[in-house]
Amino acid sequence: MNLALISSIGPSELLIIIFGFVLIVLPFWMIFKKAGFSGYLSLGMLIPLLNIILLFYLAFATWPSQKE
Repeated sequence: MNLALISSIGPSELLIIIFGFVLIVLPFWMIFKKAGFSGYLSLGMLIPLLNIILLFYLAFATWPSQKE
């Protein structure tokens, strides 16, 4: 990993990156929790290709909150 690239990130860029992560993870955390899954699955939305797999899983899986 290029340390010069990491050290060149300033506070404003770091704040934008953190805001972007929260903007992506927080809504999916709430969706997964309401569906009855672990909220930690929403962290997979940050990983390319895994996010598409998780969306299909969420769409077609039997939700624990819907079981009777």
